[in-house]
Amino acid sequence: MNSINNVRHDLDPHSDHSSDHLSQHLHPPQPQRRPRGFAATAAAAAVAAEVGVSSGGKGKKEREKEKERTKLRERHRRAITSRMLAGLRQYGNFTLPARADMNDVLASLAREAGWTVEPDGTTYRQSPPPPPQMVPFPVRSVESPLSASPLRNSSAKALLDCEPSVLRIDETLSSASLDSVVVAERDTKSQKYTTVSSINSPECLEADQLTRDVHAGELENNFSGTPYIPVYVVLSTGVVNNFCQLVDPEGITQELRHLKSLHVDGVIIDCWWGIVEGWSPQKYIWSGYRELFNIIRELKLKIQVGMAFHECEGNVPGEMLYSLPKWVLEIGKDDPDIFSTDREGRRNTQCLSWGIDKERVLMGRTGIEVYFDFMRSFRTEFDDLFAEGLISAVEIGLGASGELKYPSFPERMGWSYPGIGEFQCYDKYLQQSLRKAAKLRGHSFWARGPDNAGQYNSRPHETGFFCDRGDYDSYYGRFFLHWYAQTLIDHADNVLSLATLAFEETQIVVKIPAVYWWYKTTSHAAELTAGYYNPTNRDGYSPVFEVLKKHSVTLKFVCSELQFCALENDVALADPEGVSWQVLNSACDRGLNIAGQNALPCYDREAYMRILETAKPRNDPDHHHFSFFAHQQSSPQIQREICLSELIHFIKCMHGEVAGDLQP
Repeated sequence: MNSINNVRHDLDPHSDHSSDHLSQHLHPPQPQRRPRGFAATAAAAAVAAEVGVSSGGKGKKEREKEKERTKLRERHRRAITSRMLAGLRQYGNFTLPARADMNDVLASLAREAGWTVEPDGTTYRQSPPPPPQMVPFPVRSVESPLSASPLRNSSAKALLDCEPSVLRIDETLSSASLDSVVVAERDTKSQKYTTVSSINSPECLEADQLTRDVHAGELENNFSGTPYIPVYVVLSTGVVNNFCQLVDPEGITQELRHLKSLHVDGVIIDCWWGIVEGWSPQKYIWSGYRELFNIIRELKLKIQVGMAFHECEGNVPGEMLYSLPKWVLEIGKDDPDIFSTDREGRRNTQCLSWGIDKERVLMGRTGIEVYFDFMRSFRTEFDDLFAEGLISAVEIGLGASGELKYPSFPERMGWSYPGIGEFQCYDKYLQQSLRKAAKLRGHSFWARGPDNAGQYNSRPHETGFFCDRGDYDSYYGRFFLHWYAQTLIDHADNVLSLATLAFEETQIVVKIPAVYWWYKTTSHAAELTAGYYNPTNRDGYSPVFEVLKKHSVTLKFVCSELQFCALENDVALADPEGVSWQVLNSACDRGLNIAGQNALPCYDREAYMRILETAKPRNDPDHHHFSFFAHQQSSPQIQREICLSELIHFIKCMHGEVAGDLQP
């Protein structure tokens, strides 16, 4: 009975419910408009306040998630921008600066379309002037190239005031272009001026645009008056032998005199740990370097010295030019875990493991103490050169090849480009550190390296760890990669703390690698194995640069200035410009001094011009530029025959002395 009464009540036309229902059919509710502007902000704030009362910490988590999503969107936007700029440069011949923004792109596109873009951003198209016969008379109808609407009742004086004259336009044209203008004007007479003047004909516009492009190219290549950037030349290895003797004093003297004639500011020479302390611990032999430095002093060149705590392979595969100290290798026979180790247990003697930085396994000393003793010995031995200001900077080797990275790409283990490399954390000391970190996190079973990360020459999509949506972005993957990268950062922090103590008031330099292959993938696998936790949804360089800023270090970036063929880039999904853009901008944001070095020897003007655009970008509103540039030279024969004139021109442009004209 109750249900029947309820039905009757629902059908009763006099009931409130029935009247409401009928009212909704007769007067349907208007859709609510979404608040906009300040109203939307106020509404959002009210909702956030209401939710915050009930949810508490939930709002904070949502904000953190939104920050991560914002970072991801920004990284995605930057990647797209980088590819657009690369395509415009490579396929459209657009002369965009190294750090171009969207204003530069819009300006270049406008100029390409025949528009004029002033330095202050004013953009307009050169409108056609009226024919000479129409000047004394009022103009009744003239079609503007910018709009189809006619200009009515306009006086000739007003038109002349707003339109450029024929003479002013033709001053920028060649004699051939002038002829084309005269012929075009004769043609328009027969048309009784019913159309636009032929000054905007395709032929004239092409000639005018060509002239403007030439002037713009000359202006863009003009480095006269730009900031002075010192240029240092990296001396070839083998100058000092394994017994710390200068190999060819006469030959090196002749080479240094040649460099002096090129007006370089100085030279860069590595002091190898395996030579100086090669035979017995804490017995340092500097005789060969002293003889070399005396020659450099006589020629009045500056010196930058590298503290090389890694080994150096020769030109022949398998040939070792400079190894780690012999007494260290002897310790390694009994305790091979002092070296970096891959998942298969293969030892890599390129450098010591970061796991022994604070372990007394080197005849009673830790790895950090060994590095400090070497640096302190050098500072004491060459105190006179520091006092004279001859030594301008000291570069601290922090990993393989002297760069801040894990030795994850060893060719002796069979690696070849563009392999993703392997994690180098399987020695017992780093494994102890990993177990400790996993225990502190509350997940002891995470104390292991990934078992699906592939081999040295694997591709990201071939692995379960680095593929799209792979384990690198799982809870375990994020934990492991954070620990792996933080271990590298802690190593840099520990060594630099003592380096700044040993070399007070001297410029300290740290070299950062350019790992550009697989940069267009989501995982950035090659960077991950090298120690940079830099997938598309995370900035892996900021934590590193915070440590460098803490110690007032100059960052030296290895510029990938050489053009890579499209096929190679497609196969390796490489993006050298994208890596450079991220590294240099991140370093600038933290106020770091930046220096550069070419990855491979240069042979042509184009490669040098790309370096110059990166070293001193003229469109940078903050006027950032390199503090110095380290030039990796080619063999002497190639240098004399091919690129000597280009090198001279490059040095003068770096010094801001001459215009970067098109001819050497």
